[in-house]
Amino acid sequence: MKWKILLKKSDDLTEQLLINRGIKDKKIFFNPKISDFEKDLEISGIPNAQKRILEAIQKGEQIIVFGDYDVDGITASAILYKGLTSLGAKILPYIPHREKEGYGLSKLGLEFARDSGATLVITVDNGITAIEQAQFAKQLDLDLIITDHHIPLNIKPEAFEIVHSTKMCGAAVAWCLIQSLIPKSLREELLQFVGVATVCDLIPLKDLGRAFLVEGLKELKKTTNLGFLALVNECNIEISDVSSYEIGHIIGPRLNAMGRLEHAIDSLRLLCTKDASKARNLAKLLCETNTQRQKMTQIAVEEAKAMVIGENTVHVLYSSNWSAGIIGLIAGRITEEFYRPSIAISVGETISKGSARSIDGINVIELIRKHSDVLIDVGGHPGAAGFSILTEKLEIFKKRLEEEVIVIPEEKVLEIDAEVESNKLTKNLVNELGKFEPFGFGNPKPVLASKGMKISDIRTVGNGKHLKFKVVDPELVEGPIDAIAFSMGDLSTVLQNGQQVAIAYNLELDNYNGFEKLQLKVRDIKLG
Repeated sequence: MKWKILLKKSDDLTEQLLINRGIKDKKIFFNPKISDFEKDLEISGIPNAQKRILEAIQKGEQIIVFGDYDVDGITASAILYKGLTSLGAKILPYIPHREKEGYGLSKLGLEFARDSGATLVITVDNGITAIEQAQFAKQLDLDLIITDHHIPLNIKPEAFEIVHSTKMCGAAVAWCLIQSLIPKSLREELLQFVGVATVCDLIPLKDLGRAFLVEGLKELKKTTNLGFLALVNECNIEISDVSSYEIGHIIGPRLNAMGRLEHAIDSLRLLCTKDASKARNLAKLLCETNTQRQKMTQIAVEEAKAMVIGENTVHVLYSSNWSAGIIGLIAGRITEEFYRPSIAISVGETISKGSARSIDGINVIELIRKHSDVLIDVGGHPGAAGFSILTEKLEIFKKRLEEEVIVIPEEKVLEIDAEVESNKLTKNLVNELGKFEPFGFGNPKPVLASKGMKISDIRTVGNGKHLKFKVVDPELVEGPIDAIAFSMGDLSTVLQNGQQVAIAYNLELDNYNGFEKLQLKVRDIKLG
C-alpha cells in the first residue's frame, strides 16, 4: 500500500486535521446546529406540498407514503408516518419488494394506492427519475408529491409537486417537508431517524450532514422509541453508547437485512410500533435475518472469488445462486480484496440484476452506461451503480466490460493525516482527536503515522487472520501500547520481536473491564 502523507501546514494537529478535511468554519464544525443551515432547509416546493397535505388531512383523504427498502427509505417513511398521523392524517405506508418490484415508484405500488382508495401519494427517498410512473399516477387520478435526494435526469417527472435536494439524505428531505407543521418536541424526536439515515446513506459528515447527525444522535441516545430500544437490546449495546459506528455497523445492517432478503415493511413496523412485545419480536427477526444475510454473503463471496480472473481490469461475476439483496455486498468485497471495479449479478430466468462497486479514479456508472444498449436500466454514481439486464445479454455485457481499457492504479493509496512522534501518543491526544467525532463518510477517523516503532509480543488471533503486537518504544510516555492489525495475520511470518517498523494507524482507547488503555488500530505496516 502506498502512503500519501498530506502536506503539513500547521504544527497544531487540530488545525492540520481541519485543513486536511477542508473545514473553513471551525466553530460550526465543532458545534454544528441545523439552524446554521436554514437556507438549505427551505427546499423549493415545500409550501405547495404542505398545502396539499393539509387539504388531504382536512378532507380525510387516504395518503400513501411510498418508501424504499433501505435504511434511508425506511426512516423517511417513519418520519412521515409519525409526523402526519400526529396531525390526524390517514396514512398507509408502502415499501416495494426488492425482488418483485425493484427500486422506486412502481406501477404495482400505484395500483395498490388506487385500490386502497388513496388520492395522494407521497414518495420518500425515490421518485425523482420516475417519469413513466408519474404519468401512470396521473392516469389513475392520484396526486403525486415526490420527495427525493437522488440525482435527477435531464427531465423531471410530472407531479403535483417535487421537493428535492441533493444536500441531504431522503429522510432529511422528508423531515424538512413536515417540520414546520408539527410540534417542536416531535420535530426534535424525529431527528433520530434523520441521524441514522445520514450515516447509513453515506452522506458526508460535514456542514448540514454533520449537523443532522449530531442533533440526531442526541435524540437517539435518549430515545423512547420502542423499536430502537428493542434492537440495541437484542444487540447487547446501551442506547446511550450509540455512535456513528454502532449506527453504521450494527443498527443499519439489521434494518437493511429485511429489505435484502425478506420485506422491509417489518423494519418500518419496528420503528413505528407502540407495542413493546411486538418490538422485541421484530428486533429478534431483524437480527436473525441479518445473521442469515451474513452467512449467504460469506458463501457467495467465496464463490465470487473463485470466478475472479487475475488479469482482468474489471471483474464481472454472476450466479443464479445469489440473491439480488446481497449483490452489492459481494461486489464491495471483491473490489476491496482485488482492488478492481467489480460487478456482481443475480441471474434471473429472463431478467438479471447487477450491482457495481469501484475504486478511486474509476467512474463505474460511466463505465456501465457506455453499454446501455444491452441494459434495461441503470442508475448510481461514480463509486457504485445498479442495473438490470436481459439474461440473454449477460455474456455480451461481460465480454465488453472485460475488454475495456482501464488504467488501474498500481496499488491502494492510504492518506496519512499527520506524522506523529511516539512521545505524543497519549490519552490526551485521543481526547483531542475525539473532538472530530462523529466519524464517518467525509470525516474519517484521523490516520496517523509513526516511524521507528519498536515492536514485540507478535502473535496472531482469529485463527491466524489478524495480527496483534505491542509497541515498546522507549519514548512512549504512557508505556507499551497494544496494536491490532485486522486481516494482516500473514505478516507474523516476516515481523520479528525487537524490529523497528513504520506504522499507519488510528489511535484509540480500548475499554476492557472498565479499564482504559491506548491502542493502535493498524492500517498498514512498512518494514525497515
